[in-house]
Amino acid sequence: MNKPFLSSSVDKPAPRDRRKKQAGKKHVAASLFDTRILQDAVADSFRKLTPRQQWKNPVMFVVYIGSFLTTLLWLQAVTGKGEAPAGFILAVALWLWFTVLFANFAEAVAEGRSKAQASFLRSAKRDIAAKKLDEPRFGSNYSKVAGSSLRKGDTVLIEAGDFIPGDGEVIEGVASVDESAITGESAPVIRESGGDFSSVTGGTRVLSDWLVVRISANPGEAFLDRMIAMVESARRGKTPNEIALTILLVALTLIFLLATVTLLPYSLYAVDTAGAGQPISITVLVALLVCLIPTTIGGLLSAIGVAGIGRMMQKNVIATSGRAVEAAGDIDVLLLDKTGTITLGNRQAAAFIPVMGVSARDLADAAQLASLADETPEGRSIVVLAKQTFGFRERDIHFLGATFVHFSAQTRMSGVNVEGRQIRKGAQDAIRAYVEDLRSQFPPELQKMVDDVARRGSTPLVVADGGRALGVIELKDIVKGGIKERFIEMRRMGIKTVMITGDNRLTAAAIAAEAGVDDFLAEATPEMKLKLIRQHQAEGHLVAMTGDGTNDAPALAQADVAVAMNSGTQAAKEAGNMVDLDSNPTKLIEIVETGKQMLMTRGALTTFSLANDVAKYFAIIPAAFAGTYPALNVLNVMHLATPASAILSAVIFNALIIVALIPLALKGIRYRPVGAEKLLQNHLLIYGLGGLIVPFIGIKLIDLALAALNFV
Repeated sequence: MNKPFLSSSVDKPAPRDRRKKQAGKKHVAASLFDTRILQDAVADSFRKLTPRQQWKNPVMFVVYIGSFLTTLLWLQAVTGKGEAPAGFILAVALWLWFTVLFANFAEAVAEGRSKAQASFLRSAKRDIAAKKLDEPRFGSNYSKVAGSSLRKGDTVLIEAGDFIPGDGEVIEGVASVDESAITGESAPVIRESGGDFSSVTGGTRVLSDWLVVRISANPGEAFLDRMIAMVESARRGKTPNEIALTILLVALTLIFLLATVTLLPYSLYAVDTAGAGQPISITVLVALLVCLIPTTIGGLLSAIGVAGIGRMMQKNVIATSGRAVEAAGDIDVLLLDKTGTITLGNRQAAAFIPVMGVSARDLADAAQLASLADETPEGRSIVVLAKQTFGFRERDIHFLGATFVHFSAQTRMSGVNVEGRQIRKGAQDAIRAYVEDLRSQFPPELQKMVDDVARRGSTPLVVADGGRALGVIELKDIVKGGIKERFIEMRRMGIKTVMITGDNRLTAAAIAAEAGVDDFLAEATPEMKLKLIRQHQAEGHLVAMTGDGTNDAPALAQADVAVAMNSGTQAAKEAGNMVDLDSNPTKLIEIVETGKQMLMTRGALTTFSLANDVAKYFAIIPAAFAGTYPALNVLNVMHLATPASAILSAVIFNALIIVALIPLALKGIRYRPVGAEKLLQNHLLIYGLGGLIVPFIGIKLIDLALAALNFV
C-alpha cells in the first residue's frame, strides 16, 4: 500500500492546537509554584523538626537549641520563677521556632519544585490501548490490546489522535508527533522511518497521518520509567564550595557562641561590683546569639542547593548530584562536539562542482539518481538540491528497473545501477579506486577541487558514472546561528571552548574559525578525548563535555561535568553526572549558566546575610545591656521604644527576612557574563549596601508596630 502524503498540519499546526499546547506548557511551568507544593512544604517544615535533620545545618541547629531553651524558660516563668516576664520569653521562643520553621520551609519548597518534575513525568504514564499488528507492515490486521501487555519486538499501528503506547522505532510511515508531555516544547516534531528521527517515546501523541512502530522496551524499561527513577534517586550532596562556606559559618557561630557565653558572668560581676542594675537574662543572650550568627544564609543555604538541581530539571536536565550543578558553575574549559552542537548536525548539499567537459546538470542528474534510495539526511539533501536547481522530480525508479548499492564501511560509497549505468558517490579515495579498477583515468583537476572544498570546511563527495568521474558534491556543515555570540560570552566569562570532531584538520580549522571557538581537536578518537581532558585537569582546569556514544564514555567519566544525551547509549548515561532529556548538545551552555547562577545566588545572599547583622547589633546590644549599663543607651541609634521591643524586633526581623528571601533563593540571581571583580563589586553595592540599609528600616517598622499594639 502506498504511503499517504503528510497533511498540511504536519508542517504548521492549526492555530487552535498551537494555542492549546502553549497553554499546556504554561500550565506545566505554573504547576511548580502551585498551592499543593506550598501545602506540602508547610507539612515538611514540621517533619524536619527532628535533631537528626537539624544537625545537618549547624547554624540553624544553634537556633533550634535556642528555641528549646527559651521554651523551657517560658515554662519556668509560667510558674512564677522566671528570669523575665513570661509574655516576653514566649514571644522570643515563638519567633525562634518560626525562624527554624521558615528555614525548613525554604528547603521544603525547593525540594517540592524538584519533585514536581517526577510527578509531571509520572502523569504522562498511562495504560494506552494499542493496535497490535499481526504482521509488521501497514495494512496488516491488528487487534486492540493494553499498552502494558506489549513486549520488545511487537509492532503497533498508531494513527492520528492516538497515543504512542511504548518506546519504539518507526519502521514505516511518517507523521507529526506532539512530544510536549515529555520535553515541554509545544511545537510538534516529525517522526519517520530511517535516519535520525525514527525514535518515538511512549506517552506522546500522533497528530496527523500514521506510523508503524516496533516496540523497543519491555514494561518498566521505557523512557518515562527510567526518567522517573533518575529524578527520584537524585541526591544533593554538599559541594566543595558549600562545604567551605559551611565551615566559615560554623566558625562565625562558634566565635559568637563563645562571646555570648562569657557575657552572663561578666554581667553578674558588673552588677555585684556596682551594687545596682540588673544582670542580662538567658533569654536575651539566646536572642542576641541568634541575631549575631549568620542565620539568613544558614537558613537559605540548603534551599539554594536544592533549587539549583530544580532549575536543571526545569531545563529537562537531570543532575545526579548537587556537586555536578555547582561544578558547572566553576568550569573553565568546555569541550563541544562539532556535529549537532556547533553545526546543525546534518551536512547539507550546497553545490554541484563538475570537472571540465561535464555540465553541472549532468552531475546533478547522476548525483540525484545515486541518492534516491539514500535515507541519510545528506542523501536527501542531494535529492532536494538537484530538484531545486534543475527541476529533477517525480522520477519513477521502479519503472527504470534500478538496483541500489547501499553504503558500506568497506567500500565507503553508495550508488545505483540503472539502464546500463553504474553511478557511484563517495569519498575521493574510494571513487578513485573504483574508477581505476575500471581501467579509467581519474581527472587530475579533481584532486584540487576536493582540496578546495575541504579547505572551506565542507565535505567533498565525488560522483562517477562508470569509469568516468563527473565532479564533486559539496556537503556543507551549517554553523548554528548565534553560536559565535555565545562563545564570545563564554570567553568573557573566562571559559575556553574546544571543538571536537572526527573531521580532518583542514575542515576542522575552517569550521572552528567560522564558529569562533578557541581551539579544536581534529580526527578525534576516544583516547585523544580522554588525553585532552586529563591534560586540562592536570593544569588545574575544570572540564565539561557532552557525549552520547559508548566511545564517549571514558571521556565523560573523566570530565568534571559530563552531560550524557538521553538518546545516547546506556554506557554514556552511566558515565555522565547529568542526563539531558531533550538530547540537545547545545544545552551544555545553559547548564554552565545555571551553575554560575547558583554560585552567584549563594554569594549574593551570603553578602546580604553578613551585612544585615550590623543593624541587629545596633538594635539588640544596647537593649541587652540597658539594665546593666544605662549609658549604652546612647548606641540606640534607631531610637527603639524599649529594651524588650528592641530585642523582639530584631528577632522578628531575623525570622521574616528568611521568608522574604525564599523567592530569590529559588529563582536565583539573574545571570550576566561578567568577570569576578565586577561581580564582587555588584554584590557589595547591591546586596552588601542593601543588607546594611534594609534591616535598619525593617527593625524600626517592627518596633513601631509593637509599640503601637502595646505588645512590649
